[in-house]
Amino acid sequence: MRRPLSGPWTTLPSLLGSSMFCHMLPNTLTKRCWWSKISTIRATQLFSSRDFQSSLRTCSSSTQFVSTSARSDLGAANCLAWMKKKISYRCCRCIHGKRGGKEPLESPRFVLAVLLLWNFGLLVVDHIHFQYNGFLFGLMLLSIARIFQKRHLEGAFFFAVLLHFKHIYLYVAPAYGMYLFRSYCFTANNPDGSLKWRSFSILRLAALGLIVSLVSALSLGPFIAWGQLPQILSRLFPFKRGLCHAYWAPNFWAVYNALDKSFSVIGLKYKLLDPAKIPTAAMTGGLVQEFQHTVLPSVTPRAALACTALSMLPSVFCLWFKPQGPRGFLRCMVLCALSAFMFGWHVHEKAILLAILPLSLLSVERSRDASICLVLSTTGHFSLFPLLFTAPELPIKILLMLLFTVYGFSSLKAIFRKEGPLLNWLETIYLIGLIPLGIFCELVFPFTTWRLKLPFLPLLLTSVYCAVGIMYAWLKLYVSVFIGQPAVRRKEE
Repeated sequence: MRRPLSGPWTTLPSLLGSSMFCHMLPNTLTKRCWWSKISTIRATQLFSSRDFQSSLRTCSSSTQFVSTSARSDLGAANCLAWMKKKISYRCCRCIHGKRGGKEPLESPRFVLAVLLLWNFGLLVVDHIHFQYNGFLFGLMLLSIARIFQKRHLEGAFFFAVLLHFKHIYLYVAPAYGMYLFRSYCFTANNPDGSLKWRSFSILRLAALGLIVSLVSALSLGPFIAWGQLPQILSRLFPFKRGLCHAYWAPNFWAVYNALDKSFSVIGLKYKLLDPAKIPTAAMTGGLVQEFQHTVLPSVTPRAALACTALSMLPSVFCLWFKPQGPRGFLRCMVLCALSAFMFGWHVHEKAILLAILPLSLLSVERSRDASICLVLSTTGHFSLFPLLFTAPELPIKILLMLLFTVYGFSSLKAIFRKEGPLLNWLETIYLIGLIPLGIFCELVFPFTTWRLKLPFLPLLLTSVYCAVGIMYAWLKLYVSVFIGQPAVRRKEE
């Protein structure tokens, strides 16, 4: 459900998120945000105000809100240029000799800037579905840039701030913790690359702990003083909402639910199950609630947590025993994000952006990473289609998806034109399969009689089909980390 704009945090996208993305939006979409705020305030005051003077104050506050947002958008261009220079440039400068074509538009730096700033998922989620992800991902990219610059304390600070803005970034916290402990707290390695234990610096560890403690104290201190910390934790981790969201995120549990539903249908058809003991539309009712599986074992929060931790451990251990610098950290970060997305409890479909954006940084460096990024981004972005479910939004999401996907394929192909095709035949067939799936779910299904009997069918098909592609990208990235050739180190400047 879309949330109306309310509260002082509505200006956050104008501070940093809008600096990355609002400059690309049509005026109609931008106006929709501001005027929805005005209409919300006016509608509220219309039924609750006691006199005309309060309505005048409402109009004044609305006008002040619009003018404040407009003033903040005036600095968006400068902030955008700063983000391009400090993040895209810093992350792209470590590319190993890949220069693409002779045209400037084919340079890896420009391609990466477009893949980040024009990302389809951020565009539709932040400005149509409307949540504040651009601002947060800006902080995440800034933290990654500081890690690449070996300014570890600044990277730790920005990530700590980011984590207290939104706790979903706990997904990648193991990668940050392991990398900073391994590469910052230990100052030297042995000639064979193994860890030199005597190089451990207690001062560096204390500096990291001090940064995290100060940020946590500033964020959570008032709630601890007022005795509200248990209330905060209960809202941050709502385990009673069930294993899956109303629309299943395309992960392992979507396939698990689909298998359980298929087994229950087969069991009822052949009278292997008792119909009285099977709940009606428990998982496919489109409600946020706890449910029990019919045939397969039901999943508990502890089981989901255990699966998530086990799926992260190989990448974290690889970061410790097989460090590859900031690039190894970035791959571990993507794997942690994908592992949490695959096996986490009550995962939202928008969380796939937490893996797509960091992987975009690697996609302009190696053809293997570019191949994984194309499969993951195309599948993950397509899985966001059900978030925009109204008829006027259909041409918008299709056009934006096509523009971003075509550019991603063509630009990365231009960069790695000497290394052959980026996708194999199986990946090509799978991605082409998204076309008939989209046609059926968006154009055919609404005009069939199934929409009354099986309203959840398009969501189920989209979730399960996209889950296959995301699991494939996750496994392929894991394989490339363990058996792939290590990245060639650049010469010291």
